[in-house]
Amino acid sequence: MKKSILILFALLMTGMANAQTDSTTVGRKKVAVVLSGGGAKGMAHIGVLKVLEKAGIPVDIVTGTSMGSIIGGLYAIGYNANALDSMVRVQDWGYVITDKEDLRNQSLSDRRKQNTYFYTTGLTIGKRDLQAGGFIKGKNLAELFQQLCTGYTDSLDFTHDLRIPFACVATNVIDNSEVDFHSGRLPQAMRASMAIPAAFSPVRIGDKVLVDGGLKNNYPADIAREMGAEVIIGVTVQGAPKVAEDMSGTMSILSQIIDVNCKNKYDENLAITDLHLQVDTKGYGSASFSPAAIDTLIRRGEELAMRHWNDIIALKQRIGIDDSFSPVILQPLRPKVMTEKQHVVGYTFENMTPQAERFLRQKFNLNKVDSIDAKLEQAITTSMRIDLFYQTAECRLVPEGDDVRVILSAGNRKSVQLHAGVRYDTEEYAAVQVGLDIPMKTAIPVSTDITLRLGKRMMARGELTVHPRSITRPTLTYAFRRNDVDIYFKGERDYNIRYNQFQAEIIPINHDLRHFNIQYGLRWDYMHYRNKLGTETAIQVVLKNEHFYSYHARVNYNSEDNWYFPTRGARFSAEYSYLTDNFAKLDDKPGMSEVKANWRMSFTLGGRFTLQPMFYGRLLFGTIVPPAFGNTIGGDWFGHYVEQQMPFAGIGNMEYVDHHFVAAQLQAQQRISDNNYVLFRVAGAQQASKVKELLDSRTLIGVQASYYYNTMFGPVGASIGYSNRTKKPYLFLNIGYEF
Repeated sequence: MKKSILILFALLMTGMANAQTDSTTVGRKKVAVVLSGGGAKGMAHIGVLKVLEKAGIPVDIVTGTSMGSIIGGLYAIGYNANALDSMVRVQDWGYVITDKEDLRNQSLSDRRKQNTYFYTTGLTIGKRDLQAGGFIKGKNLAELFQQLCTGYTDSLDFTHDLRIPFACVATNVIDNSEVDFHSGRLPQAMRASMAIPAAFSPVRIGDKVLVDGGLKNNYPADIAREMGAEVIIGVTVQGAPKVAEDMSGTMSILSQIIDVNCKNKYDENLAITDLHLQVDTKGYGSASFSPAAIDTLIRRGEELAMRHWNDIIALKQRIGIDDSFSPVILQPLRPKVMTEKQHVVGYTFENMTPQAERFLRQKFNLNKVDSIDAKLEQAITTSMRIDLFYQTAECRLVPEGDDVRVILSAGNRKSVQLHAGVRYDTEEYAAVQVGLDIPMKTAIPVSTDITLRLGKRMMARGELTVHPRSITRPTLTYAFRRNDVDIYFKGERDYNIRYNQFQAEIIPINHDLRHFNIQYGLRWDYMHYRNKLGTETAIQVVLKNEHFYSYHARVNYNSEDNWYFPTRGARFSAEYSYLTDNFAKLDDKPGMSEVKANWRMSFTLGGRFTLQPMFYGRLLFGTIVPPAFGNTIGGDWFGHYVEQQMPFAGIGNMEYVDHHFVAAQLQAQQRISDNNYVLFRVAGAQQASKVKELLDSRTLIGVQASYYYNTMFGPVGASIGYSNRTKKPYLFLNIGYEF
């Protein structure tokens, strides 16, 4: 998201913001632009503003509600229509309208968690959560508004302190009254105006609990008139009124209830509008934030305004100007904090414990750091949320002469972070996974992660992580797994194993960075086999209850831009482990050594087509290789059913292979439309009981074709494949994130 902001400001610096000439100096009428609410449909406002600028219409007042307040507020501080167009196109709205953390500022473990669960929310226990009240708390929206309004984040008079006088509307649910913002903090006012009830948490200011202004005044032309507007140009994005035949489902009824309640003052305000432009948004809804939808909505707004070009030009005469008039051009905003460092005179900490303040000062060396830029600002606020467990974190820059004072403000501290994931596939059927992150209020931050999975593979896991000011995060984990695994041989089910696995691991060295994760630790495993069911011809594998101690060194690197459908970046993982049953040997013989690695790169050609070569393998050395740690292949993911599992195109089930296995895969990924992907994989592999015999074995070859639709609940799609090992096609269906 930060990159998007930098791109936007680069555009701003090369463009110009339309400032408006004081109407009294030219003897003309004051002109107001009124922008209605409508969620994503409000993107059409930008297209209308483009045409008004092209026609040379001055804008002396802007009022808006909900999305209209966002577009209008940014316009009022100097963003012209082209800058707004660029801004909304570069945003990752799938991130902005959720409470997810920015993947580019998360550690690998945090990124993995975000791509496992479709729902995450912060909880508080023992006291009321004043930030609750909505499915989405809106912290990413608040942060975006804070960044876009840099220079206008303190309490201001919207009439005199902004480039264009501005007002927006919210609704106080305490007494169902209309609240009109003419002053205050601009980002907070915009956030309150668009707080859709139940969807977004309300904004609390004093004794007011504020939600979407559309409930009381979705088209605030009356406010523009009160501010002195003599000519009103209004833009609305509501669809045609619904009739009884349209009420065919729950969502249509809820939509109608909202539309009816948003009719307050609507007809009266239309009556005082000089030029009303109602954009056709049929086919799109309040949540239509896809790139294609945004492009279409902006275009529809522009096309509608162009159809009214003669009316717009005629309006110039009523305003009192002719074709030779054009608004005065001012220099655009250039918030230095987004493009260069600013000198800091001091740091102020709000709503934080002394321990939290001391933690941040020491981690970022703030007592010696005398300047701040966007990168440091993002790192500090991310640490406040990730390391110190604050639900919201804000960094404000207050000018003091030529320098700034940095104000770091925190919201409530999290007591529990709840995660929920659901998936279905044709191998495991339904599975549910729930996670709880429990921060502990200690001088050195400590977090507890509890995970419970229900399904064919049951699992309960606890993890304790210390967050010291140093780069490492020592971790202690304990897990119980109850597995029910089908083993196949050349495509035919050979036997089924049901077993319990108890596992504990201590990781004293755990460097968890943005793209890297490096771990060194000691692990204990106990395998308790419940039963084994096989065919008469099943491979004879002797299973006995046993425990193991192993030493592990791991490194993971991931710079891919998308967890499931990357278009750039690389992924690399490597591990060495030494397995014993008494810390030194295995059954009185040298222990088993394991070396495994995988590496993938993404190369995008033409914007939608991506090639992804991947190389991977696992080599086992030692006299004894316990069956529980033997090589297995099959499926789409590493370590899905068992830890040592490796994917292989064309094989859908899990099959044992020899102790030395190396493979190469080439995947072609084609994005055919928004979130729709077609993938084709071809893989080849060599296996052998000894490394020197790898090239002597028959080459395994597999092919696979897949279609996936990437949803907020995870990938949904199907794969069909074939391999020369199984010699039969297979079909695999998947719904949801992998876990």
